[in-house]
Amino acid sequence: MDDDLVFRAFADASRRQLLDRLHARNGQTLNDLCDGLGMSRQAVSKHLAQLEEANLVSTQRHGREKHHFLNPVPIGEIARRWIGKFERPRLDALADLKRMLEGDDHE
Repeated sequence: MDDDLVFRAFADASRRQLLDRLHARNGQTLNDLCDGLGMSRQAVSKHLAQLEEANLVSTQRHGREKHHFLNPVPIGEIARRWIGKFERPRLDALADLKRMLEGDDHE
């Protein structure tokens, strides 16, 4: 996984909006995704290409239609690597504070 590609994909509000739309209803066609966005079909296609390059979106052909699917794996890896390591100390500190305030220092 290329973290730079994923972060670059997340950097654009339109691409985040496309990811949100796929999260809400996976397997949409280009026409579905264009509906109500106020972007040209070409612009949506370019954003989808960048999301595919970052492995955040995969596609599957059904006849003449191409369906787009959210791939949550890179998002999970980013969360684990960049967010998880910062959350663990905070959660440990809160657990320690809770034990101290409740007078449970046995652990």
